[in-house]
Amino acid sequence: MELRDVRTAPPAFRRAANRISVLLAAEALREVPSVPETVQTPLGPADGRVVRDDVVVVPVLRAGLGMLDAVLELLPAARVGHIGLQRDEATAIASRYYSRLPPSIGRSFVLMIDPMLATGGSAVAAIDLMKGAGARTIRMICIVSAPEGLALVEQHHPDVLVYTPVIDSHLDAHKYIVPGLGDFGDRLYGTE
Repeated sequence: MELRDVRTAPPAFRRAANRISVLLAAEALREVPSVPETVQTPLGPADGRVVRDDVVVVPVLRAGLGMLDAVLELLPAARVGHIGLQRDEATAIASRYYSRLPPSIGRSFVLMIDPMLATGGSAVAAIDLMKGAGARTIRMICIVSAPEGLALVEQHHPDVLVYTPVIDSHLDAHKYIVPGLGDFGDRLYGTE
């Protein structure tokens, strides 16, 4: 509720976004292949598991940056790419203004992070870009979703799993998620 509350100041909003992002990332990364490893403790050997595959984290700018540190807390060795998409407020169509992906992502487990999944247009465009660069295993985490956005991602990319804790009611006439939480980037950075 703290993320949705209009009275939540940016510092508290960032803390809450970080906490939920860690939980979402942990769930989405559960599928990352791992291998057994044994380490020596002061009292004897301990068995565990370590991530085997290369992981690439791709925040969709700018709001996705608010989730990046949480993911890197779990996987500090992950490589990071960036995709910048801007939604035209009149048409709700996303246009790309930036894309920088690490090389050789075809063998990587790619985790796309974008806190809001509204129409799905930006998500589909970002996934198209990543697949165009060779990505084959893509997962997406978002904090709030609309049924329309989930349906569009499923229609265009049924192989991409979306991890979200909340599916809100609908999109309004301006294509904003209802009840949503407002503009995530503005609330995160205090630029409302």
